[in-house]
Order: sequence, then structure tokens, then C-alpha cells
Amino acid sequence: MRSQILVFLDKGVEFQFNVEDTPPLSHEAARAWLDTQFTELDCEPLRASGKVLTADKVLCVTQAAGAALFADEKWSAAYVRAVHAALAKPMIRVDVPAMAVTY
Repeated sequence: MRSQILVFLDKGVEFQFNVEDTPPLSHEAARAWLDTQFTELDCEPLRASGKVLTADKVLCVTQAAGAALFADEKWSAAYVRAVHAALAKPMIRVDVPAMAVTY
């Protein structure tokens, strides 16, 4: 089965990544990478309770990264590895305008 991550940013900017092109990452390493990016990109929790679910972290990091970081091959490869390992789904769609992560 083919694994992909589709990213939809504002203004119709889209990215499509094939996961098979990247080496696997452990779940713990993926969560650590997302945690680091969440902090470095000054992301804020989406929920009033302050609880941050993994999918919320993915959405916030995606939004904060924008097209500039996705254009960086090294960063986008790390993103793909981390998101795929953290969510463990073959097809992942991160839609920033809709504020949704679907599988």
C-alpha cells in the first residue's frame, strides 16, 4: 500500500509527500521532533484546556512552518518521517485552512 502525506496550506499551496521515500522513525523520536518544532515555531495549543493532542501538534507545526519551511528539503523530510511515525496511518491529510487532520 502506498503511504502519502498531503499538506494543504493557505492560498492554495499544496505539498504531496511519498512516505516510502523516507527511512522509518520510531514513535518516540517522532513525538520528540514534533515537540521540539512546536516549541521552536512558537505554536500555541488549539484547545482552551491547554491539552495538545498529537494531531493538534501536527496541525500547529504545519501552519507555523508555512511554505518556506516545506520548501526546505531537509526540514520537509524530517516532517514527513515524524508525522508518519507519530500518526501511524498510510494516508494523512493536513488541511490548514480547514484546521483538520484526516486519515
